[in-house]
Order: sequence, then C-alpha cells, then structure tokens
Amino acid sequence: MFARPIRVTATAVAGPSAILGRAANSHSVAAAALVRSIAFAPGRLSEAHLGFVELTRKSRVPPVAAALALLLTAGCAVGPNFTKPAAPEVSDYTAPALSTTAASANIPGGGAQRFAKGTDISGDWWTLFHSEALNDLIEHSLANNPDLKAAQAALLVARENVLAQRGAYFPSVTGDFSASRQRQSGQIAPTPNSNAFLYNLFTPEVSISYVPDVFGLNRRTMESLQAQEQGVRFQMIAAYTTLTSNVVVAAIQDASLQMQIDTTRQLIDINTNALQILQYQFAKGYASGLDVAAQESQLAQVAATLPPLLKQLAQQRDLLAVLTGRFPTQAPTEKFELSSLQLPEELPVSLPSELVAQRPDVLQAEENLHAASAKIGIAIANRLPSITLTANAGSTALAMNQLFTSGTGFWGVGAAATAPLFQGGTLLHEERAAKAAYVQAADQYRSTVLTAFQNVADTLTALEQDAEAMKSAAAAAAAAKVTLDLAQRQFQDGYAGYLALLSAEQAYQQDLINLVQAEANRYADTAALFQALGGGWWHRADLSKGKNAN
Repeated sequence: MFARPIRVTATAVAGPSAILGRAANSHSVAAAALVRSIAFAPGRLSEAHLGFVELTRKSRVPPVAAALALLLTAGCAVGPNFTKPAAPEVSDYTAPALSTTAASANIPGGGAQRFAKGTDISGDWWTLFHSEALNDLIEHSLANNPDLKAAQAALLVARENVLAQRGAYFPSVTGDFSASRQRQSGQIAPTPNSNAFLYNLFTPEVSISYVPDVFGLNRRTMESLQAQEQGVRFQMIAAYTTLTSNVVVAAIQDASLQMQIDTTRQLIDINTNALQILQYQFAKGYASGLDVAAQESQLAQVAATLPPLLKQLAQQRDLLAVLTGRFPTQAPTEKFELSSLQLPEELPVSLPSELVAQRPDVLQAEENLHAASAKIGIAIANRLPSITLTANAGSTALAMNQLFTSGTGFWGVGAAATAPLFQGGTLLHEERAAKAAYVQAADQYRSTVLTAFQNVADTLTALEQDAEAMKSAAAAAAAAKVTLDLAQRQFQDGYAGYLALLSAEQAYQQDLINLVQAEANRYADTAALFQALGGGWWHRADLSKGKNAN
C-alpha cells in the first residue's frame, strides 16, 4: 500500500574503452587476482559476466586488461532500485462522504459550501476571499518572509551539493610545477648527465586520476543527494504553503478580534449604564444592595474579557508583521473586516489518490525514503573492490628553456585495486544500519500519509460543524434581536423598565460575539482546507520546476 520491500538489483553500464588501450600494456598479478575474486563472488555479477571471465582466462588476455575490461563493461549499481510508493487505495476522506454544508440565510459568510470532489486547486487560492488588502499582504510576505528565504537558500545548498558530486564521474586532472636548486654530495654519483654537483631542476607535470564507477558507488551517492535535494525542495514548498495559510488565518483572526473588542466595549457600556441605574434606584430605595452587588459583579466579569482580547489583537498584529518580514513596530497598516471577505462557496477537494502527489510533506517523506534506498547501495558498494586508474606526463630539465625538448619528457600509467579485507565488522554493520534506516523511512512515510489524510478529514468535518455552529449562532442572534426589539417597544410604551432593556441589549451583544467567532472559524477552516490539500503550489512556475533542473 505504501513503501514496497527492498529488492537488490544490479544494472549493467558501459565504461570508457579508451582507458583499456593505455592500461593493456601492463601486467599485474593483483589484477588477475581481482578478476578471479569478482568472477567467483556469488550474486555480484551475472552469468554472462562469469562467461566473459572464463573466455578471458582461456584466450591469454593480459590480466590487467582483463580486469579493466570486466570492470568497465560490467559496472553495476548495487543495492535496491527505488520504486515510488503506490497511492493508498482509499476512495474518500470521511465516512460518510461530505458534499454540502448547512447555510445561514441573510448572514455574511453564511452561505452553504459545496465540496467539489476531484477539482484542482488554484495556485493563488487566497484570491477566492476577494480581498485586495489580503492579496497584497500575501505577496509582500512571499517576497520578504525570512523563513521562506532561508528555505530557498537551503535548496540552493542542496542543489550545489548535487552538482559538486557530479565531478566524481570525471577524471581528476591536476597540474604541478616545481623549481629547485640542489647541491649533490660528492660521495655519490651526481644526478644530471653533465655530472654537475650543483644544479637547478625544473619539472612541470600533469597528473590524471580516474576511479571507474564499477559497482555504482558514485551513482548511488548521486541518487541519494538528488533525493535529498528534492526533499529540501518540498520542505521549501511546505514553508510556502504554511506561510500563505498563516497569513490568511492571521488576517481573519485580526478582523474577528477587532469586532469582538468593539462588541465587548459596547457590553461594558451597557453594564455600566445598568449599574448607574441600579445605584440611583438603591439610593431612592427602589433597589436592594444585592441587586447592585450582582450588577457590579456582572460589569467586572464583562470588563475582564476585554484585556485578553486586546492582548490577542496586539499579538496578531505582531504576527502579521513578522510573517511579512517586518518588525512589530512596522506592523502592516491594512485593516481587515470579516464583512469585506467573501466566503468561497465551492471548495475543490482533490481525489485521495492525488493527495500523496500534492502534499509537500508527503513528497518530502517520499524523497527521504528514496535517499535511504540509495544509501543501501552506497553501503554495499563500500564493501566491494575499487579501481583507480592513474596517468602522469611532464618534463624535467636543468634550465627553463630546455623544458619540453627532446629527451626531457616522462610519462607513466598505472592501475590499482583496493578491496576491504578486514574492517572489524564496520562495513557490514553500516550496511545493516542503512537497511534499518530504510525501514524507518518507510514507516515515517506511512505515518506522514496517514497524517495527511487525517488533516483533510478533520478539516472537512470542521467545515461541516462550523456551518452548523454558525447556523445556531445566527438563530440565537436573531432571537436576541427580536427580544431586544420587543424590550425597546415595551420600554417606550412604559410597560418595561430600563433594566430589562439593558438586559436584552447585553444578551444580543453576547450573541453577536458568538456569531463573529463562528464566522471567523468558517473562514479560517476554509484556508486550512486549501493548505491540507497541498496549497496548489504546482500551478506556480517558481515552485513546479522539474526535479532535476540543475
């Protein structure tokens, strides 16, 4: 269902045959031993390669040439070839499936929301709220948020590491020049042909070293680094989706808190007026001290709710400033109101099979699994022999003007084989650790996928219940408004006292606060749904570049 089991395979590749011609003139017992050790290593090479070794033995091919021919033409990438995990066989996010939320008539943000299954997500989904101030804030945050910039820099680091590793595919060429003045002891034969004991020596030299990727160590290392690069890329995309949703939610909370503060201040005024009336009635003997004390307690309780709201609003403004890359003293001047936002009534819901290809955290976990798979091949290759081909050429002369003249040149070619014979179990346990790390990455991938589906399911359920909560809050506010209207008429006609009117106003204002909170929850959970489904990053050209765009 998720990560498939490890399968160790080897893929043959052709090597540079030009090197064989230069190395075929040398004979080496070590090379012959290397041919025999590889030929009879069970499970390392195919039957065709074993036949090639036998043919080489019978045809009297020089041992070093046979070794190089075998290694360069039968290079293989040991370890498992990574297979992309299959999408989960799930048809929906919730049981039963959700289609439409409840509606609250004649209420801003109270419309029904329809879940359009299989519909794609827009790359700038926040524009569905139809707020220019919000759009400007998002664009400013994308251009200046330091966390996003740090994630982009981390991606550049990973990309350069991949490019640096590519150099292992090519020969290493170094140039050297040395100049010295020497005096030779008179007790031994002088070095120059001129028999001089005091002389200058000038030597320019070029050296070439090449390590054929016989068992795929370089390829697996490159594969691992490329997977790590993609993991960092998806981590950067996750930072992008988190940033955009955080800015939207922060703006919604800013508007909600401002409305709650305004309503709370009205409640404080209402309760203050009620207390003054009761105090006057108490002085005239129409009210008891108990009534006054109860109203004082009510006023204190309402007043106590204001400082936390002011604190939350200040912290929300600070958060908006930081999200947009500014200091708290430079908080954005945009003012948000819930009435200026439009609730998206049709919400795209990706198919479950597409979610694993859209969520950046799932894709990052997949690349971590890919990197762990490649590291198994690295650990296996480290236990196998390695070949190093070397060549050097240059000139040595007693004077600068004699360099590169006839008789001053020198050159040399060579091949060396190195095989780990005893490492105290280090390489074996490193291979086992790499395989265990793969199992760990596979379980982490599964956990990430399960969490992704949980996020979507929770958000869909939250939107459904938000609509029900808003419907109830709207009904309560409407009933409180009717009560307030009746209380006002009775007060005007002399059938009710002022305290009854103040009580009706207080109930109405409290129900308005509940309605504002319910409306803000709908907007915030709508933004959360877009984030849970991946955020539509694949529609942005700066984020959807090909995997190997190096």
